[in-house]
Amino acid sequence: MTATLEPPAPTTTMTVPARVRDRAQRDPQRVALREKDFGIWQEVTWAQYWDHVLDVAHGLLALGVAPGDRVAIHSENRPEWLYADLATCAVRAITMGLYPTNPAAEVSYLLSNSGSKILVAEDQEQVDKALAVAGELPDLERIVYVEPRGIRHRYDDPRLLSWDDFLVLGRRHRADHPATVEERMNSAAPDDVMTLIYTSGTTGPPKGAMLTNANVEFAIKALVTEGGFYNPPPGPDDITLSYLPLCHVAERIATVWVNAQAGTTVHFAESIETVQQNLREVQPTLFFAVPRIWEKIHAGIQIRMASASLVKRLNYALWIRVAGRIGDAMVRNGGRPTAQTRVLYGLGYPFLFRSLRDRVGLRKCRAAGSGAAPIAPEILQWFFGIGVPIYEIYGMTENSAVATVNRPGRVKLGTVGEPQPGTELRIDSETGEILTRNPAVFAGYWRNADATRRTLEPDGWLHTGDVGVWVDGTHVKITDRMKDIIITAGGKNVSPSEIENAIKASPYVKEAVVIGDRRPYLTALIGIELDTVGDWAQRRRLPYTTYRDLADKPEVRKLVQGVVDGVNSRVASAEQIKKFTMLPKELDHEDGELTATQKVKRAAITDMFAGLVDGMYGGGRSASGRPAGTAP
Repeated sequence: MTATLEPPAPTTTMTVPARVRDRAQRDPQRVALREKDFGIWQEVTWAQYWDHVLDVAHGLLALGVAPGDRVAIHSENRPEWLYADLATCAVRAITMGLYPTNPAAEVSYLLSNSGSKILVAEDQEQVDKALAVAGELPDLERIVYVEPRGIRHRYDDPRLLSWDDFLVLGRRHRADHPATVEERMNSAAPDDVMTLIYTSGTTGPPKGAMLTNANVEFAIKALVTEGGFYNPPPGPDDITLSYLPLCHVAERIATVWVNAQAGTTVHFAESIETVQQNLREVQPTLFFAVPRIWEKIHAGIQIRMASASLVKRLNYALWIRVAGRIGDAMVRNGGRPTAQTRVLYGLGYPFLFRSLRDRVGLRKCRAAGSGAAPIAPEILQWFFGIGVPIYEIYGMTENSAVATVNRPGRVKLGTVGEPQPGTELRIDSETGEILTRNPAVFAGYWRNADATRRTLEPDGWLHTGDVGVWVDGTHVKITDRMKDIIITAGGKNVSPSEIENAIKASPYVKEAVVIGDRRPYLTALIGIELDTVGDWAQRRRLPYTTYRDLADKPEVRKLVQGVVDGVNSRVASAEQIKKFTMLPKELDHEDGELTATQKVKRAAITDMFAGLVDGMYGGGRSASGRPAGTAP
């Protein structure tokens, strides 16, 4: 079936699916999405995109989905995620996304708390998780699975419905009731809840933030129409890569909302493991990443250059020093290039910068952003130097990710920028907490009035839970989360995240957890970056078998000691790490040490590794039986 492209009926409330419908009318044959299949990028035009959304929307109506019902999506990034999301919104129901890595226990909590009626599950793995806890989910009526392999002929649960059969159901409903979806869309209201986005759950069970059509519309205006960190704003010639989980507000913005408003072409990464390869293939013009991705790209370059030929190493050493001068000058000039940096960059472009940017997949990138967690300024300055300006932004699920942004030409490194247009921001004079107010602030937490009252003031001010300070009266610097501030036994207030980010700026360090609340001095649990340290060890012919074996090598501990010493030399005495211990394993979401967004659960870490922590304060032993590392 092909999309009906007659002029659309008027829509009182503009929504994301209405934008896709309108673009399908204006530019039906332009490519909206690309997905790899058997090694070949397959294209989806705007007309096909809207046609799929209509089929899915009619399928949901055929299954009895009513306004306000919840439809859950448990899948990696793929076109079907978008079809299900926009179709749900089109029929005035509510999308709820799950992380692909959510274990069965978290799946049970999220589906139960949201009261989801329909679950769109990607494959057998996700279906198995749902079926394992189905007895705890009285509201769940149907499970629509996208990939039939391993399911079609092995399961007989009456709730299961294949994606193909679901589409057949939708097409039949569409033929019998062709105007029903448009009627639902035209009855949409600004305060309709469009999606539930669950918080990461670092301090307790995740909470479902209710974002309305009005919230999303303001976010689109602030981040897309008015440019955000883009200059000029995104348009149909821009290319993006979708790889972060779509249930996270940052990726929903980049892949769904920006795409619908600006008409960008979205490419879906094959998996999180192939992001680097897909970046090189796609060469996006716009790219957003969390700090962990930028750190990994930076560390990967260090690995490759360490094992390159002598000539390549000398060439890299020469021009990366030049990049350092470029980055330093640009940072001092608000992120703007100077005549000198243009000349230096032009000289280095044929020798290093062009090939380096091509290698990491950012040769065509005109605007890059970093957010969702703090990032070391040194990393940002390094990317500025090679010609990839990264603009740090700040927002959270509860304000639809609209708070502050570093704009081109007005960058202050170490800050998260200026308040977005239409956004009020104040810092509490007593606690230092950042509060924001704008039309993007959420409607509250789903089924959690107490948490809503603690977070959202009656006059619309949102408590972010972040502590910050003004820089030059214009830009905001976040010092830490309120709950993470350390008060030492000597009464000193310490922001652990700044110290942690400084340690993690090293390509050899993946995780750093600073400890010291009500303790006489600061200590740290440090996890190595396995790939980088593994390469370092191989070049020194240092044999190892496992992560733990490598982390426990005296040579590796000495390597990390050098990183810690370097950070200690730049901070006050009360902020110095006096002892550290190597983590005996990589932190993992399924073990409860990380959230689905890879944020460290501090309370869980200190509990799980209590013996290591006590050893650093009581003269005990490390996991290997050796004394904990010390810093002068």
